[in-house]
Amino acid sequence: MKITVKKGSLADVKTEAFILVFCEGEKTLSGPAADIDRKSGGLIADIIKSGGFEAKPSQVTMIYSRTLAAKRIALVGLGKKNELTPEKIRRAFAKVMQELRGSKVRKAAVSLDLSLLNVRKEKVVSAAVEGAVLGLYRYSPYKTVGREELQDVQEMTIVPGPKDYALVRDEVQKTKIIADAVCFARDLVSAPANEMTPSILAEQARVVAKRKNVSCRVLEKGQMKALGMNALLGVAAGSDQPPKLIVLEYTGGKKGEAPIALVGKGLTFDSGGISIKPAEKMDEMKTDMAGGAAVLAVIRAAADLKLPVHLVGLVPATENLSGGSALKPGDVLKSHSGRTIEVLNTDAEGRLILADALSYACRYKPSAIIDIATLTGACVVALGEEVAGMLGTDDRMKKALREAAGETGELIWELPLWDHYHELIKSDIADYKNSAGRLGGAITGAAFLSKFVGEYPWVHLDIAGPAWTTKDRGYIPKGASGIPVRLLMEFLQNRVQEKK
Repeated sequence: MKITVKKGSLADVKTEAFILVFCEGEKTLSGPAADIDRKSGGLIADIIKSGGFEAKPSQVTMIYSRTLAAKRIALVGLGKKNELTPEKIRRAFAKVMQELRGSKVRKAAVSLDLSLLNVRKEKVVSAAVEGAVLGLYRYSPYKTVGREELQDVQEMTIVPGPKDYALVRDEVQKTKIIADAVCFARDLVSAPANEMTPSILAEQARVVAKRKNVSCRVLEKGQMKALGMNALLGVAAGSDQPPKLIVLEYTGGKKGEAPIALVGKGLTFDSGGISIKPAEKMDEMKTDMAGGAAVLAVIRAAADLKLPVHLVGLVPATENLSGGSALKPGDVLKSHSGRTIEVLNTDAEGRLILADALSYACRYKPSAIIDIATLTGACVVALGEEVAGMLGTDDRMKKALREAAGETGELIWELPLWDHYHELIKSDIADYKNSAGRLGGAITGAAFLSKFVGEYPWVHLDIAGPAWTTKDRGYIPKGASGIPVRLLMEFLQNRVQEKK
């Protein structure tokens, strides 16, 4: 969807629908709403007076006019003004754009008078754009029947107050880049596994690397073998698809600046291997590369924004299948770090491929390491489907990520990583075992990963729950969510501001 920012009066925009936002309890129309009401013959005032529109959160009421350039007026509720949050704005804009799409509207224009709302101006704009773009997302490249019905809103014009034009223009441009990156991540995760193999994911990384200051290296099987990445290669052994270690680097920061390493799990399909998963919902295991997709999307967005940071993104990409050469329970692997791992469960494979990628990330001497992975079902059991688990060794970074999540509406919750959990991953015959059983599984999984990050500041995000949703949730339609791309971009932008 194209988004433009235009000076002047909302009523003068040539479009198919006007969007007006209201807070609950507003008795008097003002600004663009009063202008549109007057030119429509009092339609807005009449419906408010009759109780047909109360401006409840995400309430959308459609009015039809014969006297305006636009045939439709969409009244959008934001709830009580003193309870307004960016999240409510996101949800409201997602709802109205979905309603307009259902009405076959292709062009819409919205008035954003930022002086009337009590949320910081930049956040009003970003939330509106995020809600509109992300709420309209749908994955339909394989639809052939009824494709002509899949029409979207193609253009949204934003008309700000006269003093806010530059602010709105700049914020729209920035937010659109990030929202498009989220949709890119959603596309990668939604793709069927036969269309998103490790090799295809690597090609997507090479496309990202066409941007300025971005480079891409893809380590092949022979190179990984020479580097001793036997944990990653062990997981890949059961598949005919060759594994890849994707390394994207964005050098937007100062010369010599230590990078932030982003490591994303890239299991393009996970059957569980010999420790095979149940057939029910196994189709959803195409989503086991959501962490890797997020890394590619963040590098893309950072480059498009010309963010002054140095990033290294690593994505160990493979399938986990049960072929004749597959890893077996009881096997012992020597990882890239030199540490040995007893494999008790081949379905605890994500931590194996991440072990080698995290160890390799240490070569870059990063200022911080963040890994993103659909790591454990145990995290979903503990926190539910909408919340990501967070564990790590650096309190400052965890605090910064919590604050970023508070701004973006992505839910994360810290879990403990106390010493006794580390005892649970010790092996009788090797250094570590890749499974400590069901109890505390999200934590013992993170404890395992912590053995491969050296002394570098590290945080682990377990996105097994929120990476995929089985029902529509406002601006997160059913399917891939794109979490935690916005969270990480907020974190990086805040980090840049702190350095100024």
